[in-house]
Amino acid sequence: GRPPDSVPMAAREISSRAYARVGLVGNPSDGFGGKTIAVSIENYSATVTIRESADICFEPNPYCDSLSGFASLASLHGKLARDGYRGGIILLQATCKRFHEYCTANGITLPRRNFTLTYDTDIPRQVGLAGSSAIITATLRCLLRFFDIADAMPMPMRPTFALSVEVGELGITAGLQDRVIQCYEGCMFMDFDRKLLEARGHGDYSRIPTAVLPPLWLAYVQEPSDSGKIHSDVKARWLNGDPAVVDAMASFARFTDEAREALLARDYETLGARMRDNFQLRRAIYGDACLGADNLRMVEIAASAGAPAKFPGSGGAVVGISTGDEQTNRLEELFTAQGFKFVRLVPHEP
Repeated sequence: GRPPDSVPMAAREISSRAYARVGLVGNPSDGFGGKTIAVSIENYSATVTIRESADICFEPNPYCDSLSGFASLASLHGKLARDGYRGGIILLQATCKRFHEYCTANGITLPRRNFTLTYDTDIPRQVGLAGSSAIITATLRCLLRFFDIADAMPMPMRPTFALSVEVGELGITAGLQDRVIQCYEGCMFMDFDRKLLEARGHGDYSRIPTAVLPPLWLAYVQEPSDSGKIHSDVKARWLNGDPAVVDAMASFARFTDEAREALLARDYETLGARMRDNFQLRRAIYGDACLGADNLRMVEIAASAGAPAKFPGSGGAVVGISTGDEQTNRLEELFTAQGFKFVRLVPHEP
């Protein structure tokens, strides 16, 4: 379980962890007023540590923030092609900047205490498992506990804060789903109706017991690239009221409602059907060029073994369900034979 949200003021060092997530049904409609179901997974996580210090400092992670020490131009090229130019330090810094703004806007006076932040993560990069928002969420938890003001930011507002760091500070296109599931953990049903968001700054979030989940698995590309990704025009089309996109987002929301009923009834056949529908609709709206050959291939591999699969996030991975060990073992053989990484998922209970 997670450490408590407040600690004695005398504590010198605090660590907080946030887990990777998979979007089970409904994504990417969270950025479009839709509904989603997502699951927090124990397999991968990010940990941030805060300790009191004379000045505010940010320590680079030797793997994620490679600033120097490359063996050659080729190794520098490989690193930047895989991970891009954004390390984790800017996530820590942007979270701290927004945190100060939040406290100022809400009349919260912080004690005069400086700190050093460090972080580590084993969440695979560039495969849509919410690695960036995990670092932001863990940083926020550290700050709230370090300054002993956990009550000053109610839980429903924390995902909204985390999203503002990525969208407002860093210009990253994102929706609320990842931040909700990383703040709440477990398995969550989320309704992002625009009227709700505009009226109170957050959606309607309710818990689904992880005990009702079927066996979950993940497959992903071993060597993803940050370069050459096709830019999608779906957001612009939605903002312009394109009927095809507006209808699609309503359909994603309907799939999510039906998937929640199926989960609670342990009706995994219907759940699988809605996951397949989710993928097909995403393919129709975004197009094969945007989805990418590797992503399409992974869905095809799953289908060849009779397993439903869809994207857990923005691409680079697929999440699916299985009927049990026999089918899971078969899936592992198929994916591994074609060079993909295969993982049996463990839901994380809060």
